[in-house]
Amino acid sequence: MRNRYLDLLRAIAIVRVVVYHSTGWVALTIAFPAMSVMFALAGSLMAATLDRCGPLAVERRLRRLLPSLWAMSVIAVPAMLLTGLAWDWKVLYWAFPIQDPPANGWGSMALSATWYLRDFLWFVLLSPLVLPVFRRFPRLSIAVPYLALVVITFLGLTPHAIVRDMALYGGAWLLGFAHHDGMLRRLARRHLVGLAAALGTLGAAWILTHPGPRGYDLNDIPLGNALWSAAFILVALGFAPVATAARSSRLITVLNARALTIYLWHVPIIVAVTTIGERHGLPVRGAVGIGWRFVVIVALVAVAVLLVGWVEDFAAGRRPVLVPGGRPRRPVDAPVSPAVARLPVGETVHS
Repeated sequence: MRNRYLDLLRAIAIVRVVVYHSTGWVALTIAFPAMSVMFALAGSLMAATLDRCGPLAVERRLRRLLPSLWAMSVIAVPAMLLTGLAWDWKVLYWAFPIQDPPANGWGSMALSATWYLRDFLWFVLLSPLVLPVFRRFPRLSIAVPYLALVVITFLGLTPHAIVRDMALYGGAWLLGFAHHDGMLRRLARRHLVGLAAALGTLGAAWILTHPGPRGYDLNDIPLGNALWSAAFILVALGFAPVATAARSSRLITVLNARALTIYLWHVPIIVAVTTIGERHGLPVRGAVGIGWRFVVIVALVAVAVLLVGWVEDFAAGRRPVLVPGGRPRRPVDAPVSPAVARLPVGETVHS
């Protein structure tokens, strides 16, 4: 049974990511720490899939994740090779990104969002090993990535990007495990709120006293990001309904069914629109620049969804459609039940 509340959170997260990358509004990172929320939701889903399918859950998650990346790579990799990217075996990382795949100048910017897939891949591969440990030592397991991030921050270490991100987003993934196992729901409300308040206060204090090059943008303040995001996730998932299967809006359905397509394609579209605007002397900053660019970006993302979004249907084993969420059509010759025939136009019967 789908939890429409979680679908709503995922839809808000993907919209927030697109708006932030289009506008650069720093306040959005604080108002809704989208990447941590997305990792938490993915962790909850991964735990559910492991319970249902065992180790085959890894194959199922990879099958859902990789085809959309391959669809982009078919276009992006030849384009980069034709514009200066040297051929190297590391190009194969575009098929299975356990490391950052190579990119040339424009590709490094346009395809920079693929770090999320790299981290997601590692979390998926490690989850069959981590979930049993988490269930044996849940509190210690959740604390480990935050403690690792504290050590990295206070000692001024510069670990590999994957290690850094495991510390930064690992706590969110494990809070997703906790949500799936019902730990957050069983936690007394006063304890949940108290813990969220303490983490949020610590995170806010660190953010205010350690601004980054873009001010209070959480992407530049890893420790503050992790603590603030943990507080947000505790509230967002701790008070989540157990299951909400009611029909959601078509927009939320589309955003969930095409989340990976939107995520992968929106950054190259933003880069292309901004570059073209600058070359033609159009404003790209301020209210006017942000306004026209955002309209064009949304329109082009919609085009990308129509052109390649069906790959997500194929990866999920669904019948590919241009726009998901439509009502299944009744065969022309199928009989209509008397109950349905008596309904006013626009009403349906729910079983």
